Amino acid sequence: MTRADIIVVAFTLALLPFLYGTFWNRQGPADTALIIDESGREFSVPLDTDQQLRIDGPLGVSVLEIADGRIRFLDSPCRGKQCIHSGWLDESGEFAACLPNRVSVAVSGSEPLYDSINF
Repeated sequence: MTRADIIVVAFTLALLPFLYGTFWNRQGPADTALIIDESGREFSVPLDTDQQLRIDGPLGVSVLEIADGRIRFLDSPCRGKQCIHSGWLDESGEFAACLPNRVSVAVSGSEPLYDSINF
């Protein structure tokens, strides 16, 4: 192999994880959020109505915001705020949780991004 061949192979191998994450792993737009609170109760919320939800947890109240067909943690009483830093959830299969406050959100959609994949 020449030096140019090695560069092309290395570039291709470096690009593969990005392409996989961008194109293959997508599941389509979300239309429903499944919220689980500290007691394990599950409830579904449609993402087509803009609103703020207040979910009680052992540390206090987590505030979820629904806007423009997506959902996010707007505020939470936890220390690290990782749930807030997870940002907007808008694709089916995405998930965010405030583990210290025991509140989690998973989004799902009714229409997959791909109807079939052929090899």
